[in-house]
Order: sequence, then structure tokens, then C-alpha cells
Amino acid sequence: MKSIQELSSLISDELSSIKYPKTPSSLYEPIEYILDLGGKRMRPILVLMAYQLFGKNIEKAIPPALAIEIFHNFTLLHDDIMDNAPLRRGQKTVHEKWNNNVAILSGDTMLVQAYQLISDVDNTIVKQVLAVFSKAAIEVCEGQQWDMDFETQSDVSITDYLKMIEYKTAVLLGAALQIGGITAGASTKEQNHLYAFGRDLGIAFQLKDDLLDAFGNIETFGKQVGGDIMANKKTYLYLKALSLSDKKQRADLKQYFSTNDTSQLKIDSVKAIFYKLAIPELTTNLIKEYHLKAMDNLAAINSENKEPLLVFSSLLMDRVS
Repeated sequence: MKSIQELSSLISDELSSIKYPKTPSSLYEPIEYILDLGGKRMRPILVLMAYQLFGKNIEKAIPPALAIEIFHNFTLLHDDIMDNAPLRRGQKTVHEKWNNNVAILSGDTMLVQAYQLISDVDNTIVKQVLAVFSKAAIEVCEGQQWDMDFETQSDVSITDYLKMIEYKTAVLLGAALQIGGITAGASTKEQNHLYAFGRDLGIAFQLKDDLLDAFGNIETFGKQVGGDIMANKKTYLYLKALSLSDKKQRADLKQYFSTNDTSQLKIDSVKAIFYKLAIPELTTNLIKEYHLKAMDNLAAINSENKEPLLVFSSLLMDRVS
């Protein structure tokens, strides 16, 4: 059984071994560029860890693992255009380094490549794997659309927000685990537990990201602390604060989140309201709820090879950046 570090190295080696055509260079160079930027690679690692629960020939899980990672990076190319983001992992985004049209077309190519790879599983399971992958792919797009819709919606509920992050972030983690299980011959019941484990862990992960964005350490978080507040993002923290605020606090929050002010004063003022309403503690409690649900699903899986998944879930929840 391979450790997380060994699985990460395996994925990196496999990605770097993919040979893209030399021409047209403006189509393939951006793909190599985004994949070379690195990242946590947690989605393909989850495919391999799920496979290891039941199977021994890990090579069978390499194609779907690569497919998941390439699909994820395809979404990043298009998301960065929609967000007009200048940087990705500290480097220029593809649309900044080239242009929007290049980023769109390279992303489209990555989506097709992901389907080529996901189809490269045993013929007896290809239809099942494609169904799980396609469902997650559509839901990721739905989540992204909801995220954009929320920017102009004034009546976003906490339920709406949790559904959005489930689709935008969590379902792909669940699908990665389920596909790994399918590839290894897991039962339908075990597949369902794997999916639920990944989904709930993904929601907890995104809530932790929201919390760190407001209250993380700038030296370890790796990006602007308070970025969501500056961008008027209707995160769980903001929505929970609205639901608990008195008349003045509610008016102040709505005023802060209706302007283009990106000052430190705005960040500090919003965070002061969050502190008064115990939003950090309430968010942490919700993170723990989802993490506990995830761990219950993992506990229900009958395998002696769960240690990497236990370590992985702890690393996600204990992170400070």
C-alpha cells in the first residue's frame, strides 16, 4: 500500500510523462503550463487511495486519476476567465499569459482529453465510470453558475450556499473516490460510502477555506487574507452573520458588501462584526459536523487499508493555509 507522498509522486510522474503535440503550440503549451503549476493533486490521489482500499494493481486506476486531475484543471482555466483572475498558484493565469480565446480552447481540449482517459478503464465498468464522472462534471458547472448568480442575488440563503459549494467543490471529490472504488471492484454500498465521505469532506474543506480567508495567517495562507470580504463574496460566514445580526449590524454588513471598497478598514470592520457574533466558532462547529459525517462514512467501509484516507482527512482539517 502506497503512502500519500508516494501517490502524489506517482501522479506527478504520470502527468509529466504525457506527451502533447508540438503544434499548434498555442493550443498545447497552455495545457502543459497549467499542469506544470502543480497544486495539491488531492483529487487524483483520492482516486488512487480509494482503489487501494480494495485492489492491488494500482496501474488500473491511473487513467481515471489523471482524467480527474485534467478535468479539474480544465475548470480552473475557465473559472479564471470568469473571475478575471490574474494569478493561479502564484503565476500568471493562462488567459493573462496568452488570451481568453486560447484559454477557452485549451480548456476544451483538456475536457476531451479527460473523457479519453476516463474511458480507458476496463470495458466492464466503463459505462458506470462515465456515468459517475459525467454527473459530477455537470454538477461542477451548476455550482459555478450558482456561484456567479449569487454575486448579484440579494436573497442567498445558507442552504443555497451549502448546495453551491457541494456542487462546485465537493462532488468531484466524491466522484474521485467512487471511481477509484468502482475500478477496484467495490460494492455499490461501499461506493456510496466513498462518495459521501468525499462529498462531506469537500464541504468541510471549502468551509475551512472560507474561514481561513477571513481569519487565516497571511504568512501561511498564501493569499490575501480578507479577499472574500473585499470581493463581497456571500460566504457562509457572511450569511450566518446576517442571520444572527441585530438591525444595525445587518445594515452595516449590507452596506460593506454593496461597495467596491477594498480597504483594510472594511475588512477589519466586517471581521469585528463576525467576532461579536461568534462566527469563527460557529463555522468551526459546522466544519466539525461535516467532518464527522465524512468519518462515519469512512468507518462504514470494510477495508484494512484506510490509513492513507485517515491521514488525508486529518491534513485537510488541520491545515492553516
